[in-house]
Amino acid sequence: MRIVIQQDGSAHCLYHELFDLSALGRIHITRASHVEPSEMGQWTADMTPTRGPILGPFKNRGAAILAEQQWLESHWLNRQR
Repeated sequence: MRIVIQQDGSAHCLYHELFDLSALGRIHITRASHVEPSEMGQWTADMTPTRGPILGPFKNRGAAILAEQQWLESHWLNRQR
């Protein structure tokens, strides 16, 4: 898990249950994207909540989630500075 800490003390990361984020203090969780099935039985990762593209289609949900995580780490998390 990568956590970006701002100069004002705020922190940003991709939510994961491996670490209890409340140990850092008050938390605010928002949805960054949506992984959904398409009508054709494939999967997409909609990154528009974080001003990104719609990724896919992918053959399975796991591939869409992996692409979602990689995009958020490369584009959204790096922007949180």
